[in-house]
Amino acid sequence: MKQPGEVHQALLQACKDLQRPDRAPTLREMAHHARVGMKSARDTVRNMRRAGVLDVPRTRRVAYRNKPVNEYVPVQRTKRCAPVARGLASVMTAWVG
Repeated sequence: MKQPGEVHQALLQACKDLQRPDRAPTLREMAHHARVGMKSARDTVRNMRRAGVLDVPRTRRVAYRNKPVNEYVPVQRTKRCAPVARGLASVMTAWVG
């Protein structure tokens, strides 16, 4: 698996730094905080969402756009999913066998 690049790491850290309980950062806020260009940030955030690193919990109205913009939060990987994965694996094994 390919290691995350500098832009990926900077945007993820910016997302964590700017996250608050009542609101999460937008793409523009993360790019500004990470000091990354908008095109690089847009492409990287798209890839991060596809890879399951970032999630969009809600949208927010901003002054610089007519449409609401996405707010991004890092996806929390927990070990609570492990029993579900083991259960699914046992069901799949029993189904095939």
